[in-house]
Amino acid sequence: MRYIFFVLVSFILMSCESSKVKNISFADNKVIAHRGAWKAKNLPENSIASLKHAIELNCTGSEFDVRMTSDNILIVTHDADYEGLMIEKSTYDELAKTKLSNGETLPKLRDFIKAGMTNNPTTGLVCEIKPSKIKGRNIEITNKVLALVKELKADSYISYYISFSYEVLKHIVKVNPKAKTLYLDGSKDPQGLKNDGITGLDYLIYKLKKKPHWIEEAKILDLKLNAWTADKTEDIDWLIANDFDYITTNEPELVFEREKVSSLHEDYTLVWSDEFNEQGKPNALKWSHEIGLIRNIEKQYYTDSLKNSRVENGFLIIESHKEKIKNAVFENKDVKDWRKNQEFSEYTAASLTTKNLAEWTYGRIDIRAKLPKGVGSWPAFWMLGANYNEVGWPESGEIDIMEHVGFNPDSIFGTIHTKSYNHMRGTQKGKTIFIDKPYDTFHTYTLVWTPEYMDFILDGKVYNHIVNEHKTTNEWPFDQDFHLKINVAIGGMLGGKEGIDDQSFPNKMMIDYVRVYQKVN
Repeated sequence: MRYIFFVLVSFILMSCESSKVKNISFADNKVIAHRGAWKAKNLPENSIASLKHAIELNCTGSEFDVRMTSDNILIVTHDADYEGLMIEKSTYDELAKTKLSNGETLPKLRDFIKAGMTNNPTTGLVCEIKPSKIKGRNIEITNKVLALVKELKADSYISYYISFSYEVLKHIVKVNPKAKTLYLDGSKDPQGLKNDGITGLDYLIYKLKKKPHWIEEAKILDLKLNAWTADKTEDIDWLIANDFDYITTNEPELVFEREKVSSLHEDYTLVWSDEFNEQGKPNALKWSHEIGLIRNIEKQYYTDSLKNSRVENGFLIIESHKEKIKNAVFENKDVKDWRKNQEFSEYTAASLTTKNLAEWTYGRIDIRAKLPKGVGSWPAFWMLGANYNEVGWPESGEIDIMEHVGFNPDSIFGTIHTKSYNHMRGTQKGKTIFIDKPYDTFHTYTLVWTPEYMDFILDGKVYNHIVNEHKTTNEWPFDQDFHLKINVAIGGMLGGKEGIDDQSFPNKMMIDYVRVYQKVN
């Protein structure tokens, strides 16, 4: 009877253990802790302690690195050497004499995986197999890893195998076609990965920014998207905005915070963006230039010269200069039109627009920028209705996402103009907000535009809320497509109210990105 009871208890325990393995469900977030969640608590990277903390944080994955010693022991560590000893030329006992900084013994892969299977219902183990320089050893290490995972019945805990070695990944696919794999090197296009049965890509961020078309290609091919190592807010936000499946990071807590406040969290989808990652002229598929003397009796002549607008080092630069330039449409000084009665302009700048290239009705627009400094400067991010050429201003409607004037250096304002509400009548609906160091610090300027209201937002803070009164298009002409403009004006009816400081030139506006989101419906 005691024997039967023992067998029954053993069977129940085995069933529970089997059920636990089968029922692991990876957390529904993007966060993969890079070498575990080690940074905030100053834990050793690739330690069991950092793995356990990643589990405590409920990360969807915890990445770790696998190497093999000279006596064929699989260990978890990143570098090819450990405390001055080359791993592939040293035994485990030799290496293990030196503890990790928290007192842990250098972890064997066996012990590491067991730790990852204990009290862990949600965090996948992301196993990076480090390439060996010894011929034939890549396959040997890979086979030993796969065999150990099988022996420990840990397959369901391994969310992905990753490697810089394409040989390793192709071998995993061959041995275990159900295994999920991500390539790290960044040298393969999505179609090549798909053809070879690789599950997805896990590339360095700058490589993806250089080839943003790979992102859409990967989505079309149903490949998983990951990127390493994202520790800066702007990189994390970019990955979230582009709806990456995963973000590998040394700052998991920061990624969780950015996920909470992201536009995607509000059911928005990125529909158009420019991250300004290609050098030279702004992308002609996204932007066109306004040329000449355009509006508001401004002093600058808008050009398409690289001197005035260019993309460099990941930023759109709009640079204004004090320089004499001939007016191409000059007629004579007696003509009443101010655009045609000036033979020369004394300033140059740039105005970019998406007109006839991209227009939107409703959505969220985020622009991260550093503004130009100088009395007389008048930078703006603004929008005009698609029917502007037919009905003119202000009937078309105008949305000023952000305007700033150099003579008022610590504020920006957001405004709408319509036939009923405009600055010519003094009825425009606008509000200002204090801004700290607009010339030295990047800030994010946001418009949330819905059929019912508009919110003007600085760094996440709403400072102007305008409600649709549901009267006529004289009050709300905003149920139509609008295009975007980005420019720096000099002088003019508003910017020039307190003159122009010629000593401030040249000055620059730097734009990190422009992102347009819309609701899925």
